[in-house]
Amino acid sequence: MSWFKKIVLEWKTEFDIKNKERNFLRGIANAPDVFSNIPPIENEEVNFSHSGHSGDMVHSIPAMYALAKGRKINLFLELNRPNLNFTKGMKHPNGNVMFTEKSVELFAPLLLSQPQFNRCEALTDQTIHYNLSVFRDFPFDYRMGSISRWYFLTFGITWDLGKKWLEVTPDNSYNDAIVVVRTFRYRTPGISYDFLKKYPRIVLVGMKEEYEDMKKHIPHVEYKPVSNFLEMAQVIAGCKLYIGNQSFPSALAEALKVKRVIELFYRVPTTVVEGQDGYDFVYQPQFEKIVSDIMG
Repeated sequence: MSWFKKIVLEWKTEFDIKNKERNFLRGIANAPDVFSNIPPIENEEVNFSHSGHSGDMVHSIPAMYALAKGRKINLFLELNRPNLNFTKGMKHPNGNVMFTEKSVELFAPLLLSQPQFNRCEALTDQTIHYNLSVFRDFPFDYRMGSISRWYFLTFGITWDLGKKWLEVTPDNSYNDAIVVVRTFRYRTPGISYDFLKKYPRIVLVGMKEEYEDMKKHIPHVEYKPVSNFLEMAQVIAGCKLYIGNQSFPSALAEALKVKRVIELFYRVPTTVVEGQDGYDFVYQPQFEKIVSDIMG
């Protein structure tokens, strides 16, 4: 590289850094005040709202526990907000929006089975103490870092992410199964699940299209449709091993702290595995080694 090109590159790098710093400071200056104007908390119940995605909502539960401080939690889902950062190839059960009326029906049995949750309903005109989606108004690069900690950064809180934050009764009919999910979103290039066909019982929870795609690679894969997210969580809690890419079911696996192997998306590695029995991978040989070590 010539001295001139080197100087230009150094100048451009410095300019980019300064520009990002200015944008960050501008973003902070325009960010909402999350500490003032919180409505009075009455009846020992704290009201939260969330606009999606579903996985983000699951990762926000530790923040709810930290902010509620032992009080009952009411969660209100904002419906029909447009999907963020999705391309046409990223198929999603809710289409072009993040939460729908169906989302409330799916989430309610799971959340209301948790001792601290009191309500799970659609957002209408309820008084909200904490809008969990306000993290998007802060100038952080949300293609990186732990999703749960995005909420910690926003509200100045913490919680032990190494311990469970969801409890369900396991479905023991899946004790011998590897439960898999591989959505059409966030697939890391070079990763194949084909080698799993040597294991006797593979069960997919997720979309029918994902099952049809997985069947091309693992012909004996079973499909387990679920009627709600409590049922999905019970299947994951009861399985021998969970394997999946960054997705809502993987958020459940992380919340339940089951034995789990998570495919990180190399460009947006935001599902950070914490605690016992958690593994992640971005390379095929390491993926196969982890599964082999677990399955024996």
